[in-house]
Amino acid sequence: MVTRTDSVIARYLAGVIFLVMGLNGFLNFIPLPPPGGIAGHFMGALYVSHYLWVILAFQVIAGVLLLVNRYVPLAAAVLAPVIVNILVFHVSMAPSGLPMALFVAALWAAIFIDVRPAFSGLFQSRWQPQAWPRKKGIKI
Repeated sequence: MVTRTDSVIARYLAGVIFLVMGLNGFLNFIPLPPPGGIAGHFMGALYVSHYLWVILAFQVIAGVLLLVNRYVPLAAAVLAPVIVNILVFHVSMAPSGLPMALFVAALWAAIFIDVRPAFSGLFQSRWQPQAWPRKKGIKI
């Protein structure tokens, strides 16, 4: 079971990881060797097309949101597809990074468990339309 303390620790760790790695993509202060093979070609295409900048910007923004404890459900929602893509990348192209990807996914899960009430509407099997609130005196 994930306690509140576990969630806070996970939030700070994930925030630091995504902030540092996102900024590293822009500033290159932690030199990382380029991946080889198909992973290198894939990362090269992301870099040349500037698509990687969008991903890195989402990582930086979500990392800051996690660290300042503001809009944490939004940060979790932004990071979910990023983490899925990180996992798929490491499973299919660069398995050496899979342990860290799984660790980050576990951190995200701990954060999500804490903020899951914010997502309760997404997990309804049927959608119930609601009447829009109308102001008095306005007829449609």
